[in-house]
Amino acid sequence: MEDSPEPYSSVAAILLATVNQLSMEILAGFLIMISLLVMSAFVSGSEVAFFSLTHSHIDRIKKKKSNSDRFVLALLEKPKRLLATILIANNVLNIAFIILSAFVFSALFDFSHSPVLGFIVQVVLITFLILVFAEVLPKIYASHYSLRFASLMASPLVLLRRLFYPLSSLLVKSTNMIDKRMARKRPNLSMNELSHALEITSDDTTTEEDKNILRGIVRFGNTYAREIMKSRMDVVAVDINTPFRKLLKTIQEAGYSRIPVYQESFDNVEGILYIKDLLPYLEKPDDFNWQEFIRSCFFVPESKKISDLLKEFQERKIHLAVVVDEYGGSSGIITLEDILEEIVGEINDEFDIEEAVYSKVDASTFVFEGRTLLKDFCKITGIEEEVFSEVRGEADTLAGLILEIKQELPRKGEQLQFKNFVFEVEGVDNRRIKRVKVKVTR
Repeated sequence: MEDSPEPYSSVAAILLATVNQLSMEILAGFLIMISLLVMSAFVSGSEVAFFSLTHSHIDRIKKKKSNSDRFVLALLEKPKRLLATILIANNVLNIAFIILSAFVFSALFDFSHSPVLGFIVQVVLITFLILVFAEVLPKIYASHYSLRFASLMASPLVLLRRLFYPLSSLLVKSTNMIDKRMARKRPNLSMNELSHALEITSDDTTTEEDKNILRGIVRFGNTYAREIMKSRMDVVAVDINTPFRKLLKTIQEAGYSRIPVYQESFDNVEGILYIKDLLPYLEKPDDFNWQEFIRSCFFVPESKKISDLLKEFQERKIHLAVVVDEYGGSSGIITLEDILEEIVGEINDEFDIEEAVYSKVDASTFVFEGRTLLKDFCKITGIEEEVFSEVRGEADTLAGLILEIKQELPRKGEQLQFKNFVFEVEGVDNRRIKRVKVKVTR
């Protein structure tokens, strides 16, 4: 009696249907894995693309009117939230890829008898795929074509920012909190500590000029406008009612490219006159209306830090400011050159006239002008500014220091001693100290 083939054929049909169903699931899993890997690559590359955009790229984007360019600018307005969105999306995609890959490989292979092979396939291979195709390659491409990549990913990132807004907000707030705590705990080093650190880290290959520049950078952040400004007594300025020919004579004698213009007194500065504006009118008569060329003036307080002032000079594209005191009176002027000299030292061009603010009598004796800034006095004598911190008060010049020590205007020939300094007043009038001899005992 022959066996009936029906039972075998039905079993084969069931197995075939099961295999087909399993194959469809595996195929779908593979397709989703590839999609996740591609999306992760685009998101990962967008991090490099957005944060590699230069000022020229941004200027080019601003000139365009497309939606993607507007999205790029909107995303760059909040860089922390953009970075949080990218990191969250990238991690979600990578985690989904890892979970799905584990499901697909476990359906295809049985690693129960070979756990080492299972580890290699499920961990090493998956890690390799993520690193190469979802991290390294897209970031290399994005770094070379940052503008194109950023424009391509702008719209998807706007959607992702909305999708992950709660998580990105939590991440941004937590990082801001950590930043504030770290900033609070960050030690405030004194100028002496920074200078000492500079000395002990400098080796024999560091030139004295390099050391001076580094010292200037160290002092730069704690220097105020009043410490380096040119005093009003030494400022060349003109009255707004000055006749044109007299003005030209003053300009020729001073040799400056910009001159403050005041009304009645230097406390009422009306603006700044740029000499280049007058060049086409040098032959005009005495009644020429040169006042129409006066430009607006930038005023800064004495307590303004020169590091902040330098930024404002750069933003405003100006080179000179008038320094005012707490009562609104003009204390002097400060220029871009004055600020830069604090780092690189004296800057002289072929038109500068070297002013003798001091002369050296011997190795330990100097004669200074009373208006010499304390910063310059300390540089010349090779001492630290902190030596006078307990007596200098608000003084920024050598004459001011002597007045702080004496508490009154000294007589000519009078000597004052402070620590290892002997000050002898060599020139004085009814209002100020003009010349001082200083002997430094080591």
